Amino acid sequence: MADEQTEVPDSTAVRTALWRAMHVQIDPPPHVLEDEIGLRLVAPDPDWRSRPDMDPVGTSGFRASMVARARFIEDLVAERADQGVVQYVLLGAGLDTFAQRRPEIASRLTTFEIDQPSTQAWKRQRLTDLGLGVPDWLRLVPVDFEANQSWWEQLVAAGFDPDRPAVVASTGVSMYLTKETTAATLRQLSALAPGSTLAMTFLLPTDLLADADRSGLQASQKGARAAGTPFVSFYTPQEMLALAREAGFQDAQHVSGTTLADRYFADRTDGLRPSSGEDFLIATT
Repeated sequence: MADEQTEVPDSTAVRTALWRAMHVQIDPPPHVLEDEIGLRLVAPDPDWRSRPDMDPVGTSGFRASMVARARFIEDLVAERADQGVVQYVLLGAGLDTFAQRRPEIASRLTTFEIDQPSTQAWKRQRLTDLGLGVPDWLRLVPVDFEANQSWWEQLVAAGFDPDRPAVVASTGVSMYLTKETTAATLRQLSALAPGSTLAMTFLLPTDLLADADRSGLQASQKGARAAGTPFVSFYTPQEMLALAREAGFQDAQHVSGTTLADRYFADRTDGLRPSSGEDFLIATT
């Protein structure tokens, strides 16, 4: 069995970190998100940009989608922090680097990053190796989902205060969960303190995608199956909004990928634009 300190994160988390770095390295400014810390964490082989999944043209829509959703979340967190929210939870944090890149905002919050124990041990070691460290306001919360460990109990044990408002982000997760599991998670999160906000991504059914993006989704599905982590759930916006309202959220809004594209990519001259297929649920208590 591999040592938890050396076991690398899953391929999806690594790919996302590398795409974010690719945006800085090959796309002209202005950059929607500037993140090369994830690249430093991963420390890939020197020829990493030659990987098939890093093809600068073929994967440009996915690359743009990754930086768009990260930027949207970070803008939301900054806005809520200005309103007095002091807790930020990332479900399935992967190699997120908000705490390292935006300490002027992150240090005003207690940030809880939830992920598998091996990923958290690896990330803690890499942050230490790079001299970045893990400040007290950053809590890496290990949760063994495969052993049905309660993420909520681990979150509270790490110092989360259920009686204070929070921002909770869950990106790139719901497609791997059954609809029953997502509904149960929404019910739990709807009980957060008043003034809390959930931002969660979900995949659209294929027939709601732009024609040009359907082959990309099918390729992603094939890759996910091959990796042993198949996509199992897709939602129409109406279905996701209904789930959130039935779970008990006071308000639920749909933010489309097109909205993010218009917000962050409208004035670009290089044609870079996110692919369609992943939208946001923004729900408040």
